[in-house]
Amino acid sequence: MIWTHLSKFRDLGLLLLRGTIGLYMAIGHGWGKILGGPEQWAGLGGTMELFGLGFVPTFWGFMAAFAESVGALLVVLGLFTRPAALLLVINMGVAATAHMTGMIDGSPESALVYGFVFLSLVFVGPGKYSVDEIAG
Repeated sequence: MIWTHLSKFRDLGLLLLRGTIGLYMAIGHGWGKILGGPEQWAGLGGTMELFGLGFVPTFWGFMAAFAESVGALLVVLGLFTRPAALLLVINMGVAATAHMTGMIDGSPESALVYGFVFLSLVFVGPGKYSVDEIAG
């Protein structure tokens, strides 16, 4: 088939995916949250009430901000890719649920799209252009 020759560029495709999606998540979503401090973290963490985990909202909010900033940068580097992507899947699941229940205004679409991209990376891994591959 005409497209089969592109298979040799699979790892380059994974690098492009990790780089673009990871950087956008880190800069566009995580950076502002991680710099927001404890007050913003507590607001973010309040969404955990949906799951009966309303205690220590500042901790949950910090973990969400950490996943979206540091976790996303780890995905970009291809370092601890699968655990970092799994944290992001969980985070996006909470965000999508909060949107669907009306706890947070807006559509769950972005959270769902990001969630499935990061879930795919959990299964596929970082590819050969990654720190995980170089160190392993």
